[in-house]
Amino acid sequence: MIEIYTTRYCPYCHAAKRLLSRKGLEFMGVDVSGDAKRRSDMVARANGRTTVPQIFIGSTHVGGYDDLSALDRAGELDLLLGREDPFAGGGKRPSA
Repeated sequence: MIEIYTTRYCPYCHAAKRLLSRKGLEFMGVDVSGDAKRRSDMVARANGRTTVPQIFIGSTHVGGYDDLSALDRAGELDLLLGREDPFAGGGKRPSA
């Protein structure tokens, strides 16, 4: 299960949702706008990080949009999701 903690007007939150949707992934959005309890839960799960989005895949804390995007560019997001390695069979991994 993918969970993404967001606020309504956060451009990085919208970008993260677009990236996940473009990959055909379902996710549960948790809007922390004006909800102190939800935000507190997010901060606790995210090891003190207070910015949004905060993205979790299962029990793994991915981080924010930049972290999610970097994983995707490196082909590591598909591996984390249990999908086949997109670079298997001779495909070249992008350089970091």
